Amino acid sequence: MSDERVSVVREAMVSQPGHLPADATAQAAGELLLPPEVRAVYVTEGERLVGVITRKTLVREVVAAGRDPGSARLGDIAEPPDHTIGPDVPLEDAFRFLEEEDLERVPVVDADRRLVGVLSRAVLLRRLAEDEAPDDDDPPELPPAA
Repeated sequence: MSDERVSVVREAMVSQPGHLPADATAQAAGELLLPPEVRAVYVTEGERLVGVITRKTLVREVVAAGRDPGSARLGDIAEPPDHTIGPDVPLEDAFRFLEEEDLERVPVVDADRRLVGVLSRAVLLRRLAEDEAPDDDDPPELPPAA
């Protein structure tokens, strides 16, 4: 039996990602999406993930539709999340999943669909690199002394 512990998503995710309740307005989501590094706002009912809002969502569902951003509710315009992942998935499996689905980030939900974090590919890659143990089987070859 191996003593090696497998790292899981919970250890690499960002806890408490930005989210808004389903009754919040499109304007509130737009304000959170102002910084360029923020690509999505998660929409929750209670603690359960019910949708995702992106800039594209706001343009399509509010601006192009002529809706008032101050009264359009996120629960009415949010897109259901295409993908989620659990907090106890091994990191290597999570990496394969992100690669196969070509995702930069994915919401992390527990068995009750409560939003518990977000996993980004960049953070995951750094974590996997940290977890790689150096190969100590063979000592490095040194050049001959001059």
